[in-house]
Amino acid sequence: MVFSSLQFIFIFVPVFFCIYYLVPGKVKNLILLMGSLAFYLTGALKNPEHLVLLLLSILLDFMLGLLMESRPKHKKAFLSIGIIFHLICLCFFKYFNFIAGELNRLPGVDITANIVLPLGISFYTFQGISYIIDVYRGKIEAEDSLLKFSVYISMFEQLIAGPIVTYDRIKPELDERTISKQDVKEGIGVFIFGLGLKVLLANPLGKMFTQTQNIGFESITTPLAWMAAIAFSLQLYLDFFGYSLMAQGLGKMLGFNIPQNFNFPYISRSMTEFWRRWHITLGSWFREYLYIPLGGNRKGTACTIRNLLIVWLFTGAWHGAGYNFLLWGLILFVLIAAEKFFLGGFLDRHKVFSRVYMLLLIPLTWSVFAITDIRQLGIFFTRLFPFLKPGFVPLFPGDYLKYLGMYYPFFIIGILFSTKLPFNILKRIKNKYIIRLILLAILLGSVYCMYRGFDDPFLYFRF
Repeated sequence: MVFSSLQFIFIFVPVFFCIYYLVPGKVKNLILLMGSLAFYLTGALKNPEHLVLLLLSILLDFMLGLLMESRPKHKKAFLSIGIIFHLICLCFFKYFNFIAGELNRLPGVDITANIVLPLGISFYTFQGISYIIDVYRGKIEAEDSLLKFSVYISMFEQLIAGPIVTYDRIKPELDERTISKQDVKEGIGVFIFGLGLKVLLANPLGKMFTQTQNIGFESITTPLAWMAAIAFSLQLYLDFFGYSLMAQGLGKMLGFNIPQNFNFPYISRSMTEFWRRWHITLGSWFREYLYIPLGGNRKGTACTIRNLLIVWLFTGAWHGAGYNFLLWGLILFVLIAAEKFFLGGFLDRHKVFSRVYMLLLIPLTWSVFAITDIRQLGIFFTRLFPFLKPGFVPLFPGDYLKYLGMYYPFFIIGILFSTKLPFNILKRIKNKYIIRLILLAILLGSVYCMYRGFDDPFLYFRF
């Protein structure tokens, strides 16, 4: 069950929120925990051990937090136990299949590799690690209520694909929260808007990219290759931005303030700025719990470069098991390091160049992210840049005209919604009935598409 499903919208949401709003405040955390575990179990019915792993992670982090406070002399050992446990689980589930596949290439090696990645493991792992590190640092006190801590880790609105929330941000609302009618109305509106971005824009653009893959990169023209790269870039943004808005909307309906995860990254003028605006909570996590502890930029140029390299290789590896993800992280490291030490000032002074620079880099870097097969990635780049393979004759020279005719409305609207323009226009509409009509139209259109089966899982569920 996902947010963009009829089961979630017409069964889970009405039943859960009716119960949640009717029970007294002291019982809301218990209802939220039960609802969140039920929500997670629906996605783990074929692998119920994944729910066991989630519960084990919650219990271990809760106990380690208390032990670090009660036995401060051994808190480094307790911290190490927690981090090692999380990293072993994450590495096993995320990378076992990939490593086994590589080993199977060797003569005489035959390893069965069919490990299913637990939903949300990358996100609840990072929340658990941030919690025990913050307790170790003395930034927060260990939570002594297993119920509250369990709710923090398992809240269904952000359990599966974030945003990543640190405990200090959400503890006050776990202790006591108020839910006004205005919060509920705003939450519903934000949820519907995010649903529309996902179902009405991201899904059709994703279909266009999938169709290009199915044709085969060997056969497509250069214009179609660029259209596919742009389609995936828009799909990824609108898909994840839509999910984050839905999580924020559900959070408002529950009485929680879920942090912003995107700030119009596609209007950035440098890759450094882009990654301050994209997946903000993940970037903050890597900065707070990896980059700064390594020394950040405080120990000279060589150490800064080393720390940036480590962070971006970890960022690539976190997103997936594959050489393309490491290559993607390495490319981002090179770009961001270059901007930090000599290119950044030039980009700041030349607005037109910086815009063109990012318009090229965004689809190119996301292409490396999207295509996991290195050989296919190489072929795709020869289509993006035909001078890399001169003499190539496409199978259908006018293929891009067909797909442009089919998908140009989604490209135009997707590009518009990557800017602030439509959001600024919506803010200027003061008539609440017009806003309600817009939201109703988005909801009905989304429900129709879901009913017809025009839906795909959220991309970040893979990570």
